Amino acid sequence: MFYYVLKHVLLGPLLRVVFRPTIEGLDHVPAHGAAIVAGNHLSFADHFLMPAILKRRITFLAKKEYFTGPGLKGRLTAAFFRSAGQIPVDRTGKEAGQAAIREGLGVLAKDELLGIYPEGTRSHDGRLYKGKVGVAVMALKSGVPVIPCAMIGTFEAQPPGKIVPNVHPVTIRFGTPLEFSRYEGLEDEKAILRAVTDEIMYAILSLSEQEYVDEYAGVAKARQIAEAKARAEKERRFPRLPSR
Repeated sequence: MFYYVLKHVLLGPLLRVVFRPTIEGLDHVPAHGAAIVAGNHLSFADHFLMPAILKRRITFLAKKEYFTGPGLKGRLTAAFFRSAGQIPVDRTGKEAGQAAIREGLGVLAKDELLGIYPEGTRSHDGRLYKGKVGVAVMALKSGVPVIPCAMIGTFEAQPPGKIVPNVHPVTIRFGTPLEFSRYEGLEDEKAILRAVTDEIMYAILSLSEQEYVDEYAGVAKARQIAEAKARAEKERRFPRLPSR
């Protein structure tokens, strides 16, 4: 009930007014039956914009941190995501990945839409990063189509760390459904999973026209943080003398 109140009464109308999204290819999303909507992830707003414009309910696999934050803000955030029917996912370790796949397959088994961001995390610089193979495992095990989706402009509208969004045009673009029946029974083959994932990411890239980076976003983000810490430590140890 809260999901539909949020979508049609509270948040949905507000998002449409603030972001005024342009929608393209919405007819590619099936009116009935299970499907995976796989998209790029540029902003916190992505979680709400896509559900706001879809006619059907969609369930996202959301990172566990949204459900475990401290204090009043953490409790309110957790209550919000639970009420909206989103599923917490632990993104650390091999078993965590298997648990996420089981949860996703459970959604698809009920003939519902499953939303997933194959990059595994938000892009920290607006580029598209290498996809993780969990989306391929779910697509092959369930046999459902994968609808690629591109969020365009949400990074500029609400980049990481910004609470109040900017006024910036946003486009949500859905592509032709991808089907992988030719790989039936091969969901345990690593090379096949990589090929399927790369095909999905290429479809997203074609829609979003982002710059592509053949590296996992989490790795790139961790390296950037480490480099920033190293620079800060170097400046602390060897401060620059003021110029005369």
